[in-house]
Amino acid sequence: MVAPSTRKPAKKAVSSPARSNGSAEAVAPVEAPKKKAVTAKAARPNTTRAKRGNPVEAEPVSVAAEQKSKRVKKEKVVRDSFTMPKTDYEKLGELKQKCLSAGVAVKKSELLRAGLLLLEAAPLAELLDAIAAVETVKTGRPAKPSHPQNAAQ
Repeated sequence: MVAPSTRKPAKKAVSSPARSNGSAEAVAPVEAPKKKAVTAKAARPNTTRAKRGNPVEAEPVSVAAEQKSKRVKKEKVVRDSFTMPKTDYEKLGELKQKCLSAGVAVKKSELLRAGLLLLEAAPLAELLDAIAAVETVKTGRPAKPSHPQNAAQ
């Protein structure tokens, strides 16, 4: 049989050791101040509309504040997987080495994106020729060998 588990009692007020004046006093545990819940209305900045007919003067904006507001947000990245022949995958390595010999470190994803830029800038006839030159491969992961011992023989 399994013995029933017992819960530990909750923390309660603890009596503190005697103070320097000789008195002892119970001290309640200190709770963290509770944060107010932010409502949708409170989260929005206070925007008041000017009444019709009353022109509203714009406050001068400093150059530094203007530059901060014009910052471009980083584009979200998408993670995806794709299938390509081994020879094409090896070409990525060769192109990486070519860039390294020129003093530029590049990642495989950057090479693929550079290729997209080149294809995008190419005339339609060249794009269609490049697509026709690429062989079609079966999508998905390659099949694993059924028995490694049989594959070695």
